[in-house]
Amino acid sequence: MRTRFILIETSHAGNVGAAARAMKVMGFDELVLVKPRWANVLRKDETIQRASGANDVLAKARVVDTLDEALDGVTHLCATAMTPRDFGPPTRAPREHFAELAQGDHSVAFLFGSERFGMKNEDVYRCHAALSIPTAPGFGSLNLGSAIQVIAYDWRMALGGFPVQSATAPVDKADAQQVTGMLGHWEQALTDIGFLDPASPKKLMPRLNQLFNRADLQQEEIHILRGVAKAMTEAARAKR
Repeated sequence: MRTRFILIETSHAGNVGAAARAMKVMGFDELVLVKPRWANVLRKDETIQRASGANDVLAKARVVDTLDEALDGVTHLCATAMTPRDFGPPTRAPREHFAELAQGDHSVAFLFGSERFGMKNEDVYRCHAALSIPTAPGFGSLNLGSAIQVIAYDWRMALGGFPVQSATAPVDKADAQQVTGMLGHWEQALTDIGFLDPASPKKLMPRLNQLFNRADLQQEEIHILRGVAKAMTEAARAKR
């Protein structure tokens, strides 16, 4: 679904870079700035530094003079406002609203006001919903970059999200035969050190079997446990 992030009268260059970064990590790249404080904000060093590699989002971003220009082609507008407005759109939590919005077919825009004053009433009135991020009672202050990140994340999740990329290589699980072989090795080692009496084994080995089943052992761990069993046997024989 086409998604646009619109920043209105942004005063800090770093926040533009932070916005680009927040958008890119969630797979969004359409950024429009309405009357930013700096006409060359997209090329300022602070902007580029705070973007942390999201230079393609900055390169594609547009700077316009009016909100009307920024809203061209948009069919659903979401304001971000901590304070409800009289006669304004309904105030919704992002996840609640996004769950419904994602079922439709819209071109969506998220509007963010200036850092100091937020959104103007007349801009909020144009929107279909006013998003309010649930925060701790008594302290709802989020900086612009953080607010954009939360909205971008919740919207991406409503659209289906991204798969988690594992930071570790796949592991080889031990099969039942390998576990059984290891248990046989341990049974002998425990006998060698005098911990297990073969004539009266009671429930020791079945309990160990269940313990290792719950551990969901990997093949490398089987090798380690066999190494421990071997060391126990060698230690026991050395004392004889």
